[in-house]
Amino acid sequence: MTEAHPGEWQRKDLLGIRDLSRREIEIILETAESFREVAERPIKKVPTLRGKTTVNLFFEASTRTSSSFEIAEKRMSADAINFSTSSSSLSKGESLLDTTRTLESMAPDVLVIRHNHPMVPHALAKRIASRVINAGDGAHEHPTQALLDALTIVQKKGSIEGLRVAIVGDIEHSRVVRSNVLLLRALGADVTVAGPRTLMPDEAESLGADVQYRMESAIEGADVIMMLRIQLERQGRTRLPSNDEYFQLFGLTRERVALAKDDVIIMHPGPLNRGVEIASDVADGGSSVILEQVTNGLAVRMAVLFLLCGVPAS
Repeated sequence: MTEAHPGEWQRKDLLGIRDLSRREIEIILETAESFREVAERPIKKVPTLRGKTTVNLFFEASTRTSSSFEIAEKRMSADAINFSTSSSSLSKGESLLDTTRTLESMAPDVLVIRHNHPMVPHALAKRIASRVINAGDGAHEHPTQALLDALTIVQKKGSIEGLRVAIVGDIEHSRVVRSNVLLLRALGADVTVAGPRTLMPDEAESLGADVQYRMESAIEGADVIMMLRIQLERQGRTRLPSNDEYFQLFGLTRERVALAKDDVIIMHPGPLNRGVEIASDVADGGSSVILEQVTNGLAVRMAVLFLLCGVPAS
């Protein structure tokens, strides 16, 4: 595999988009592009991380992100271990830090961490020598999701500079929107976020995006529409009367897609709630790049693992 940008990448951890410079974002995307062809090989395996050990610590349910990291690790010949919280000492009262230090004593090279509390990966990265990748921390950030979204947009549009991107849905509880707004604005996009007032955080404008409360205003003339699901698991109470009413106001239908540019692309980080935030004929239609996002997730996570493992652990 090509050794893209030797010596140019200096970070041991990937904790958030906010930490990255534009050049660091570009390095990840360029490196990911070089890993995309691995998926097209008859034997989908490279020796890049042979001898490295990765531990996936997912304290929240995940299908796409957890399986994507595991497949990425195995395709790079790493020894991947999936940590089960239900069968661990955490269920016996052990603290997260003690559990992590126990794993650290076994000398893993990379810890991939998802946790329902913000900043947990950041806190652990300061206390352990292993490289740390944030796979989602509460409603704070989800950096690899934003990176795979950016890679997908670049592949379809050539560049992110000057694009109009609309992100619609549960803005308040989404870690995806925070990472995406930071990354897309860093690469020159004009970003609008839209959703019900009850699902829009008070600090929405501080994200650096235009804020709209009508879906039609947000997606008119858009190059990219990114839909988000309602994250009921993060809400203390239901903030919407019904799924049907939400779909009437903020569901992406073919009629609403027609307000965007003719070559608009439709994105969704998953999991989809069909008939709630997006109609099935839109999710499965010709403008949808949702499955391509999943494919690009592998390439991005391979790139991140490759770059981080090229930097000495602390």
